[in-house]
Amino acid sequence: MVKTYSQLYLDIRKKLMAAEDAQTAGYIARQLLLSVSGKTQEQLVADRDLYASEEVCAGADFAAARILAGEPLAYLLGEWEFYGLKLYVDKHVLIPRDDTCAVASLAVKKGLFLDQNPRILDLCTGSGCIGLAVASRVKDARVTLADISKEALAVARKNILRNHLSGRVTCIQADALEKPSAFLGKFDMIVSNPPYITTAEMGSLPVSVRDYEPHLALHGGDDGLKFYRAIADHYRAALKPGGCLCLEFGMGQGDAVCEILESNGYTILERSRDYNDRERALIAQFGRKED
Repeated sequence: MVKTYSQLYLDIRKKLMAAEDAQTAGYIARQLLLSVSGKTQEQLVADRDLYASEEVCAGADFAAARILAGEPLAYLLGEWEFYGLKLYVDKHVLIPRDDTCAVASLAVKKGLFLDQNPRILDLCTGSGCIGLAVASRVKDARVTLADISKEALAVARKNILRNHLSGRVTCIQADALEKPSAFLGKFDMIVSNPPYITTAEMGSLPVSVRDYEPHLALHGGDDGLKFYRAIADHYRAALKPGGCLCLEFGMGQGDAVCEILESNGYTILERSRDYNDRERALIAQFGRKED
């Protein structure tokens, strides 16, 4: 049965209100209609009294069913916005979240005061969101996106091209739990949002995360700190003297992460909070810069 775009929007919103509040349901319904119809928001408003095709109606119903089953909107749309960048996302990478803006902002702020043409490594890069955010704001930075997952790196490469940053951003496969290859060279700053969900927490994650987002990018070991220990120890070799390590961490993990870094010779420079006023990121310096 065909419907006008206005009727279709209201019907989809009503279905979604079984799981979402009215405002969120309305937002998702609008995004789904834009995706399945191929229209811009302005076109959708102008065409609200026109009849949508059977294909659009069926596509919107199917998309709504996927959302109600728990599939994240970002995966359904195939893109998400982070730090002003439009990023391609799929099931091989975490969906960039506003929480991660805290570590991105710390890295950008520090990056602007590094020496000319700084080398910056985004470790456990996933979609490349943090490294690309830094590259977009620190105009002379040379950024390397690193991940153990070949599938994640394929996504990161798409985002480099999508955001026209191929001149200054490259990808490389690297394991955050192992010592870095000497081939990587030395960096002025390493930034990372490593896996930090504990084993116990993995079982209680929301369906949209537990059943759809990659566990490889979520699970941080029994206490959630496995990657911090490895990065603090192994990746000192990839930092220039006086280089900085900028990390995101989970709620309540700040003190433990600071202890790990300090025991490995780092000095904590700043701890930062996210949009929800939860401590979420820090930046630390290793050693002293040579004169």
